[in-house]
Amino acid sequence: MIQPKKYQALIFDFNGVLFWDDVVQRESWCLFSAKLREKPLSDEEIDLHVHGRNNKHTLEYLLGTPIRQEEADEFAEQKEVIYRQKCLELGDGFTLSPGSVELLELLLTHHVPFTIATASQKENVDFFFKNLMLDTWFDRKTVVYDDGKTPGKPAPDLYLRAAGNLRANPEACVVVEDSRSGIQAAFDAWVGYLIALNHQADQDWLIRLKGVNQFIETLWEINVKALFK
Repeated sequence: MIQPKKYQALIFDFNGVLFWDDVVQRESWCLFSAKLREKPLSDEEIDLHVHGRNNKHTLEYLLGTPIRQEEADEFAEQKEVIYRQKCLELGDGFTLSPGSVELLELLLTHHVPFTIATASQKENVDFFFKNLMLDTWFDRKTVVYDDGKTPGKPAPDLYLRAAGNLRANPEACVVVEDSRSGIQAAFDAWVGYLIALNHQADQDWLIRLKGVNQFIETLWEINVKALFK
């Protein structure tokens, strides 16, 4: 049920929301996990330590020890080379998720500010902007990503920065997320309205997470006129 309150801005998570890359992420991390510790990641490990998390967290989990940011960056780029190649191998499947373009066009038409807060690193954000033509809709300067300095999800910092970039209070923002850590980050940032997106049949537990106001399966379901001023 949509609350009667109207909001001012929308912040998207990227992976799993605007780009459904679950299979690609799973394959690339499992390959890299096998390289680092001689076994792939389990489904539970992926849920807890990959989805919504920055690379440093996942790498420290795989290695079983803290590492310096410089080491994390080096390992991460090795993994992301695999990931980006697998994205390109998708061919026509390397595209924004169902309903994304229509929603973005509608937000522009209604002058609703929006941006991205993602755990992806800069190289991947640049890759997405180039290959998915994100600059058609997004102002690159407002996008927040893993810069190696800002605490990653489930810390609220990425969403607080994104709201600031849109010149909006977090309480006036709608967030769309698909991961446990991302929803926790948005909740702890005190965002006004939190939408959980699930396009996989086995993730209906998302609706039960603290702070979730709405549960959707595609971005088609977001009612711009009802939510925004």
